[in-house]
Amino acid sequence: MKEANNTSRRSFLKNAAATGAAFLIVPRHVLGRGFTPPSDTLNIAGIGVGGMGRTNLINLSSQNFVALCDVDWGYAGRSLNRLGADAQRLQARLDQPDPPPIPGEPAIEFDRRKAKVQLANMLRLQSDILPRAKRYQDYRELLDRQKDIDAVFVATADHMHAPIALAAMDLGKHVYVQKPLTWSVGEARLLARRAKETHVATQMGNQGHSLDDARLAVEYVQAGAIGEVREIHIWTNRPVGFWPQGVSRPLPLPAAAGSCRKTEAKNQTACGDFVIPEKLDWNLFLGVAPEVPYHPSYHPFNWRGWVDWGVGAIGDMGAHLIDHSMWSLDLGLPTSIETFSTGFNGVCYPLSTKTVYEFGPRGSLPPVKLTWYDGGLLPEEPTELGAEELKREGGALLVGSKGILLHDTYGRNPRLFPQSLHESFGKPPQKLPRIENEDHEMNWVDAAKGKTETSCPFEYAARLTEVMLLGIVALRAQTKIEYNGAAMRVTNAPLANSFLQRESRKGWASAPLKS
Repeated sequence: MKEANNTSRRSFLKNAAATGAAFLIVPRHVLGRGFTPPSDTLNIAGIGVGGMGRTNLINLSSQNFVALCDVDWGYAGRSLNRLGADAQRLQARLDQPDPPPIPGEPAIEFDRRKAKVQLANMLRLQSDILPRAKRYQDYRELLDRQKDIDAVFVATADHMHAPIALAAMDLGKHVYVQKPLTWSVGEARLLARRAKETHVATQMGNQGHSLDDARLAVEYVQAGAIGEVREIHIWTNRPVGFWPQGVSRPLPLPAAAGSCRKTEAKNQTACGDFVIPEKLDWNLFLGVAPEVPYHPSYHPFNWRGWVDWGVGAIGDMGAHLIDHSMWSLDLGLPTSIETFSTGFNGVCYPLSTKTVYEFGPRGSLPPVKLTWYDGGLLPEEPTELGAEELKREGGALLVGSKGILLHDTYGRNPRLFPQSLHESFGKPPQKLPRIENEDHEMNWVDAAKGKTETSCPFEYAARLTEVMLLGIVALRAQTKIEYNGAAMRVTNAPLANSFLQRESRKGWASAPLKS
C-alpha cells in the first residue's frame, strides 16, 4: 500500500508539472484536518551537500528532504555542523541596527526580510531535516532505494552533474542542477533532450536569472535603450583568491624515511601517496572521470581548476555573467571561438584567459562580438562611463549604437551610460514576469507542483552552458575554432571535436544501479 501511495504521489507531481495544471492543486481545507495534500511539499533528495549544496538545502528547507548524499561525509559533515554557529551569527546581525552609511562608500545591502527567512530555514534544517534524512555516499544507491522522492538537486563537482541528472530524469524526478549544467557540450545537449522527453521540471542553479535586476537589464536592451548591440565585454576576477589554477599535477610524497607524516584518517602515517580521508570515497568522487590518484590538491573545492573535474572560471561564473547578454539578444550559438591564455599545461586551467566569441545575425539583429576575460583581466573602460570604474570582481558591458549598459555579477544594478541616457530613458516597460521573492530554488519547487514555469530550464541553460564550454574547447584545441552549432561540430580543427565530449571511465554509466 505504501508503494502505491508513493507512485500515485509521483504521478500527480509529474503530470501537474507537464501540463501546468495549477487548478489541480487541492486546498488543504477541502481534504480535512490532518491530511497533507501531495501538492504541499516535495520529497527531495540532495546530492552533494557540503558546498553550494548546503545553500540549496537551506533555501529548500520548507520542503521534505528524505535523503542526502555526499561522497565525502567528512567535509560535508563539517559544513553542516556549522549551521548552529552560522545561525547564531545571523541572529546577532538581525539584532543589531543597520550601521550608518560611510561617506563615499556604497551602502551595505542587508535585506532583513530575506535574512529572517534564511534564519528560519537554517534552524529547521538543523533541528528537523538533518536528524531524520537518510544518508548515502553513492547516488546510484539512493536512486535505487528511495522510492519516495519526487525531486533531486545536484551540487556535486561539475563532471558528475550530467550522469546524476540523467539518472534522476530517467526515473521521472524533477531536477535542479548547479551551474555549470554539465562538464561537456555533449552532456548539455543530452540533458536538454532528456528534459524535453521526460517533461520534468528542470532548473540550473544560476540564481541571478531569477533576480528583478537581471530582468530589468534584459528589458533595457530589448526596449532599445542602447540601440543596436554589436559588442559585449564580460569579466570576472575568478579564480583569483578562490582556487588554484595554472599549476602542475601534484607529485606523490617520496617514500623515503623521514618523509612520512601523520594523516587525519585514524592517525595513520603516510609514506608515498596521500592516504584518502576516512569518510571520502575517492572512487565515487572520480565517477565518470579518468582514474587519478587522490591528492588533497584536488578535493575539496579545488577540483574546479582541474580539467578532469571542473571547467575553470568561465564554468564557475559564466552562467552568472554571460547569461543576460544571451537572454536579451537571443545570441544562440557562436560561429567562431578563440581563447588566449597564460600558460596552459592541459591538466590545470590557466591563471587568466580571454575568449572571443563571434555570433552571427539573428533575424533583424546584427552580428555580435562577445569577449570574456578572467583571472584579473579587464576590458578597456569606455569614455562614456565618466567617473564610473569597472568592478574588478566582475560585470558586463553591452555596447550599443546609442549608449552602453553596464551591470554587475548576477545581472545586478543595471545602468545606462552616458549618465544623461540613463536619466532621459527612464525605466523600460516591464515585459518579463518577476520570480516570487526572487527565490530561484522555490521557483523550481513551484514548477514541479505545476504552479508555474522554471526561470532557467535546461532548454535554455544547456545553450548557455554550451557557449561557456566552447571557450574551454578552444582553449584545449589551442587554436581558433569555427563552429557549426546545428551539427555540434568544429569544422576547421578536427581534433577539437574530441573536446566536445568524452567517454566515461570503465564501469561507469548514467543509469542507476538495479536491485
